[in-house]
Amino acid sequence: MTDAGQIFGQLILIILIAIVAIFVLVILFRSIRIIPQANAGIVERLGKYHKTLMPGLNLLVPFIDRLRPLIDMREQVVSFPPQPVITEDNLVVSIDTVVYFQVTDARAATYEIANYLGAVEQLTTTTLRNVVGGLNLEEALTSRDNINGQLRVVLDEATGKWGIRVSRVELKAIDPPVSIQDSMEKQMRAERDRRAAILTAEGLKQSEILQAEGARQAEILRAEGDAKAQVLRAQGEAEAITTVFNAIHTGDPDSKLLAYQYLQTLPKLAEGESNKLWIIPSELTEALKGISEGFFGGKGPAPK
Repeated sequence: MTDAGQIFGQLILIILIAIVAIFVLVILFRSIRIIPQANAGIVERLGKYHKTLMPGLNLLVPFIDRLRPLIDMREQVVSFPPQPVITEDNLVVSIDTVVYFQVTDARAATYEIANYLGAVEQLTTTTLRNVVGGLNLEEALTSRDNINGQLRVVLDEATGKWGIRVSRVELKAIDPPVSIQDSMEKQMRAERDRRAAILTAEGLKQSEILQAEGARQAEILRAEGDAKAQVLRAQGEAEAITTVFNAIHTGDPDSKLLAYQYLQTLPKLAEGESNKLWIIPSELTEALKGISEGFFGGKGPAPK
């Protein structure tokens, strides 16, 4: 019996040691918390906010402290489903929105709002309807930057007390009704055709202008050439007349010059109806013979 009692006592001791070891492990497991990077943990002690755990190794009081689900402190991108919005000219457009936000205060995001993600979505929808409701369709399609800026300011101001900072708001798509899309497409097609017609007309106009300019330049060059030719002919005749005049007045005309003058005078002598008898001096005959030799190289007979 003694041996059996000792064995039983040893078993009880072993069981107690195992229970204590398990209890210690449980205590350690519940006391040590490792928070990943870019996350934050909210600790409640006896149901009340106690502290915010930062990334790294943290210690808690077992069975007294409770760690709430971790909160992601990184910037988040949330795309909300398309929302129907009525514009100022009573057209229903579907707008798809993307919001960029970041939790800056884990305590406020936990206790100031029940569901901050749902709150951001609802606030975005409401603000979007207020902003776009004051614009007509054309303004809404061409004022995306303005709408984005107004949404960001309103959302950032409203979510600041929730420990959330809204950095950007983007409108992914603004889809007007199908009938309006067809009308806009026809209008754009007509505008493109009008621009093409204008460009074609401008091209033809420039072409005709260039052709007319080329013709004008050609006429100017042709006229300038004719003028220069007339000037050169006039200068040649003037030089010839000057030469004759100088020769006559210097009193030293040669035989060829006299023959040339005689030939210039013959048509005037032949004018009139009466018959005339011409007497040609022998000196003139010799001059004419010299002119003939000059013209024909001495091969032809001298004029008589």
